[in-house]
Amino acid sequence: MKEISCKLLIIGAGPGGYVCAIRAGQLGVDTVIVEFGKPGGTCLNVGCIPSKALIHAAEEFAKIAQIAGGKDLLGIAVAQPTLDLTKTVAWKDGIVSRLNSGVAGLLKKAKVKTVQGWATVRDGKTVEVETETGSQVIRAEAVVIATGSVPVELPFLPFGGPVISSTEALALSEVPKTLAVVGGGYIGLELGMAFAKMGSHVTVVEALPRVLTQYDAELTRPVLKRLGELGVEVMPGAKAKGLSTQGQAGKGDALLVETADGKNAKIAADRVLVTVGRKPLTEGWGLEQIDLDMVGKFIRIDDQCRTSMRGIYAIGDVTGEPMLAHRAMAQGEMVAEIVAGHKRSWDKRAIPAICFTDPELVTAGLSPDEAKTLVGEVKIGQFPFAANGRAMTKQGEDGFVRIVARADNHLVLGIQAVGQGVSELAAAFGLALEMGARLEDIAGTIHAHPTQGEGFQEAALKALGHALHI
Repeated sequence: MKEISCKLLIIGAGPGGYVCAIRAGQLGVDTVIVEFGKPGGTCLNVGCIPSKALIHAAEEFAKIAQIAGGKDLLGIAVAQPTLDLTKTVAWKDGIVSRLNSGVAGLLKKAKVKTVQGWATVRDGKTVEVETETGSQVIRAEAVVIATGSVPVELPFLPFGGPVISSTEALALSEVPKTLAVVGGGYIGLELGMAFAKMGSHVTVVEALPRVLTQYDAELTRPVLKRLGELGVEVMPGAKAKGLSTQGQAGKGDALLVETADGKNAKIAADRVLVTVGRKPLTEGWGLEQIDLDMVGKFIRIDDQCRTSMRGIYAIGDVTGEPMLAHRAMAQGEMVAEIVAGHKRSWDKRAIPAICFTDPELVTAGLSPDEAKTLVGEVKIGQFPFAANGRAMTKQGEDGFVRIVARADNHLVLGIQAVGQGVSELAAAFGLALEMGARLEDIAGTIHAHPTQGEGFQEAALKALGHALHI
């Protein structure tokens, strides 16, 4: 059995793990990273990146189909388009492959040793890895657990056949004629809207009273409007019960549902996409051997990502919400610097979150209700994209930018937006909160014209009582 020793061992090469490894390597730390699959983890391989590629392809197809149907006002005429999903998926896979190679190259550049295989923890300093060439033991001074998360499986709708997770949805060879989405969170609606644009008849089954419950109703209103325009049927307060048949996919399967009024219904479904959340990957790699303190299903950490065992750190989805790649990356970078002897701690005012529906949603910091609960009186400024020239030229008038600030000193506590392409405003929102901006700081910053970013400035002006363009 081969044995190697290092200063830092990282289990998992997802966004948190590989960033931790690269930064540690840059700082001269002898680092080994273990990954069972391809570098990049869920986000790069079967999550963030491939889903955005599919969403973009669906948007482009929908635009052309709309023009072909004579519903466009731009003076463009085209023939009726067709979609070859196999080629679309191949294009998506090409992007993923390039990024896989990029991550592998960055690890090599940072002099990080990569071990391909499944890691099992023996104790707080020792890990055994099953590789293609046999077992390898790795001993380390410090260990980072970055095992990520996996889709939640429903016992009455186990994955297989017509029942798929987001992973299988991103690799389909053809667009299903009927698609039932169980779970009306951001993953379900992102993919559900994409397939609706590609031609599927989509039904969303959500057990809660409304979809996208992590956002306030005002923010999600433009998304609900767009769902109706796409012909997506939303069933709030409904509970999925199982399949009426267990035949082959696309051969007469139907999703059994209990509606909000207690009635039973059947929904035709060539495919059933289950998106009811993700859970931390805490099984199968030896967590029981080190007996770490937990918070529910997650590993408990402090503000330096230290666990209850000295020398063991945990980052990313395995440590709890928010399960976001950029949170894991920030944690990974911090841990690498701590291991290298730098003084660092987790001191983040806000972690922006994006929902890539149509239109997109962005939140950073506190919502209006959260801010009122925390500080009492607040000032809220909201600017509609219907009054923004750039949004109008992009046919993206639905939506707005909203700023929430303290009433007494105008310190910005939260920023939200909904609209076409607003994901790109997330950086500005996060920066404003991290820098402790006040309404006057944002209002006094010159924003380029014509851009949707002007809505950010106008929202601040509105909160101050003197918006210019509404």
